[in-house]
Amino acid sequence: MFQQMKSDIRTVFENDPAARGLFEVVFTYSGLHALWLHRIAHALFKRRWYSLARMVSQFSRFMTGIEIHPGAKIGKRLFIDHGMGVVIGETCEIGDDVVIYQGVTLGGTGKEKGKRHPTIGSNVVIGSGAKVLGSFTIGDNCNIGSNAVVLREVPPNSTVVGNPGKVVKRNGERIRDRLDHTKLPDPIVDTLRGMQKEIDDMRKELAVLKEGKPSAPEEAFIAASLNKNDREKQ
Repeated sequence: MFQQMKSDIRTVFENDPAARGLFEVVFTYSGLHALWLHRIAHALFKRRWYSLARMVSQFSRFMTGIEIHPGAKIGKRLFIDHGMGVVIGETCEIGDDVVIYQGVTLGGTGKEKGKRHPTIGSNVVIGSGAKVLGSFTIGDNCNIGSNAVVLREVPPNSTVVGNPGKVVKRNGERIRDRLDHTKLPDPIVDTLRGMQKEIDDMRKELAVLKEGKPSAPEEAFIAASLNKNDREKQ
């Protein structure tokens, strides 16, 4: 147990350049406290002392702002940085050497029974505010961008950004059809533009009718009809 705690502390120093000393890390890092309390809650949960496990979990949530269900399975050297608002669901599984930032949710999408939370591979970084929702796998060595909403499986060695989450890099190479954050679609604006175009076309048609002149389509139809009559006479 003490070896594992030493490994957790060493992980903090490896991932956070702001960590200045052992005393500071042990007594002020909420992510570390949440992880240690989760190990106690998880041990109680496995022994089916569910109520006591939830009490430990709720105490941890109150003290750290990080909510980890006692049933969640967490690997070695997890680092939760500035963990306020982090939520990890009951059937979630997290691999080794994972980094999670504040506001991350590893949750489900409904009330179904059984496995309903994601499985996170090893060496994964999940940016602040990201939501990973559903029973699927995030492969090893993936990066989930800040505020991304991931709703489907992600292959290993990928980078995901956007809402809904989209793979923009795989195995170090950019995907051609990548998400451009400067050109996000807006369906409401697109609909209004289409309606405005139809209104403008109708106004032009009305203006032509008021002047008594045929519109361009009508002129084309008349010209085609005259040419057809001329060919028939010949």
